[in-house]
Amino acid sequence: MPTQVTNTIRRLRFDADEMTQADLAARVGVTRQTIIAIEAGKYSLSLELAFRIARAFGRPLEDVFTYHD
Repeated sequence: MPTQVTNTIRRLRFDADEMTQADLAARVGVTRQTIIAIEAGKYSLSLELAFRIARAFGRPLEDVFTYHD
């Protein structure tokens, strides 16, 4: 079954002066491979990590992640 959570991380990275996956990973304390998997919807991240990612962009959680029923 496909993931029910989508994200706008790739767009937000581009809008943040083309932040790299490695830059974001370093800011939130994970590997670049984890960021790749999250962007692709292949990684079920913790709520704590979701908040850290949103804060790295200075955005509310809902601007970064969307849950689809």
